[in-house]
Amino acid sequence: MNASLLADVVVVLHLAYAGFVVLGYVAILAGWAAGWAWVRRRTLRMAHLAAIAIVAVEALAGWICPLTWLENLLRADPRSGTFIGRLAREMLYYDFPPWVFTATYLALVVLALALYRLAPPHPREKSGRNPPPGK
Repeated sequence: MNASLLADVVVVLHLAYAGFVVLGYVAILAGWAAGWAWVRRRTLRMAHLAAIAIVAVEALAGWICPLTWLENLLRADPRSGTFIGRLAREMLYYDFPPWVFTATYLALVVLALALYRLAPPHPREKSGRNPPPGK
């Protein structure tokens, strides 16, 4: 596998990570309104909160995302790659000042914490399973 194709794999994984964060908000809000029990699973909610918190910490510290760093390392020519890789790059990267991203990530952490408080995960039963809906 050549480096350009590996870079495409990295950017698609990066887009999937971002998609988990963004679609996680949609699922949590919709699930809260619809009463879906699965959006209140502690593991899902902690993974979602951790995913955006990691991004916010990186932005506050001024660190480059490890996935961006790896992609840049693998990709010699920024215009190279497959159609899917180029599409993923177009969807993932925007030309805004860094402070815009930092402020957005911090706002998303606040939103995730607010949703955690407003629609908290269900407490776990002793059996280790989530309780039935309505409890």
